[in-house]
Amino acid sequence: MLNYEMLKTLPKVDLHRHLEGSLRLETLVETAREYNLDVPKEIESLRPFVQVTNEPPDASSFLAKFETLRHFYRSPEMIHRLAYEVVADAARDHVRYLELRFSPQALSRVQGFRLEDVTQWVIDATQEASRDFNMDVGLILTLVRHNSLEQAKQVAEIGMRNQHQGIRGLDLAGDEINFSADPFKGLFVEAHQAGMQCTIHAGEWCGAEAVRFAVEELGAERIGHGVRATEDQYVLDLLRERQIPLEICLTSNLQTASVAHIGRHPLRQFMQNKIPVTLNTDDPRISNITLTNEFESAVQHLHITYEELRQMTFTAIESAFLSSEKKMRLKQLFSIAWKPTLRDFNAPPSSFPHGNNKSH
Repeated sequence: MLNYEMLKTLPKVDLHRHLEGSLRLETLVETAREYNLDVPKEIESLRPFVQVTNEPPDASSFLAKFETLRHFYRSPEMIHRLAYEVVADAARDHVRYLELRFSPQALSRVQGFRLEDVTQWVIDATQEASRDFNMDVGLILTLVRHNSLEQAKQVAEIGMRNQHQGIRGLDLAGDEINFSADPFKGLFVEAHQAGMQCTIHAGEWCGAEAVRFAVEELGAERIGHGVRATEDQYVLDLLRERQIPLEICLTSNLQTASVAHIGRHPLRQFMQNKIPVTLNTDDPRISNITLTNEFESAVQHLHITYEELRQMTFTAIESAFLSSEKKMRLKQLFSIAWKPTLRDFNAPPSSFPHGNNKSH
C-alpha cells in the first residue's frame, strides 16, 4: 500500500529546502532565452548544468550546479517568479508546511542587487504563494561559510529586522571542509538573543566534531544532514539527550557522496538511538525529486514503515520554527489524514485543505 500515489496524498512538512536548488527547468530556459544568457537554451541541453544526471556522486559536481543557477536571478520580477514557483511546486506535492531557506548573497551577486531588496522580493513572493496555495511558508536566511563575515553579518541583521515578515531562522551552509564555523559564533549568539532560531549544516562532509560544534558552540536547534554524527558515540548521545532533530535528505546525501549507498544511510541508526529525524528534499530540482520520492525511497530501501513516516512527519511539525499554537493547529490538521496505523489509513477527506493549485 505504501506506493508513490498513496504517499503523495499525505500532507507533508519540508524543513530543509533551498530556494536556489528548487528552480523549474522550464522557467530557466525561458529566462535564458529572454536575457540571452550564455547557457544552453533547450531543456535537455541545459539539464546537465543545473541538475544531477549521470555523473558519479561528488560534492563538487553537485555544488557546481549552483554556480550556473546564480546567473538566472536577472530582475526583481524574475526572482519573484522563481520563489513563487518553488512554493507552488511544494504545494502540488502536498507539502502543507515549508521552511524555505535561501542566500540573499547568491540572489544578488550577478546583478549587484541590494541584499535587503532581494530578501524583500522573496518575502513578497512566498507570502503571495502561501495565500494562493493555503499553506504556511517560513523563510530561513542562509549564511555562507566561504563568504566574508561582514556579508554574513549584513544578512543576519536583515533576518533579525524582518522576523515579523516570516523570516523564522538562520542557517549556516557552505564549504565545511575548508572553512570553520567558529568565526560565525558571535552572529548566532546575537540571533538567539534577538529571538531567532537556528539550524546549521554540519556533518555532511566533515566528521562528527562539526555536529558537536554546531550544537554546543553555535546553539543549533536543528542539524542539516548530520550523517557523519555516527562516527562518534558522544555526539550521538548529545543529539539524543538534547533531542536535536536531524534534517535528513536521502537523495542529496547520495549525490554528494556523503553516504556511499542508500542501504548504508544512517537514518535508521539515528532512529534506533532515539534521535529525532525528519525527511526533506534539500534541492529537489537539482536532485530531480519530490518529498514524496524521498518518502518512497525510505520505504523501499530502508524499510521505513507507515507508522515511522507518520512519526517523522509529526517530529517535523514539533521541530518547526513555529509557535506552540501554530504547531498544535498543524498537528490537528495532519491528524485528519495521518491515521495512527496503516490499518486505519483511508484517503484524506476532502475537507483537508489542499490549496487551490493556482498557477502563476
